[in-house]
Amino acid sequence: MEEKKSPPSSGALDALKAVGLLSGVGVYFVVFLGIFIYLGQWADDFFGSGHACTITGAVLGFPAAIYSLYRQLKYYKIV
Repeated sequence: MEEKKSPPSSGALDALKAVGLLSGVGVYFVVFLGIFIYLGQWADDFFGSGHACTITGAVLGFPAAIYSLYRQLKYYKIV
């Protein structure tokens, strides 16, 4: 059986892939922060701790989003 050869990768195609990946960065941060803040609000309601858990969720959400984004960029060999 004959193998199909993929067309050679062009610089424009690589650029479009990178733009597509990096354009989701804002959405990525919003989703991560939203999840952590939601969990913090749930913990505040459950424990009755004011806004301490919500703030903790926001503070922990940023590094989690950055680390996950770094892993994703490393997987696609952009970093």
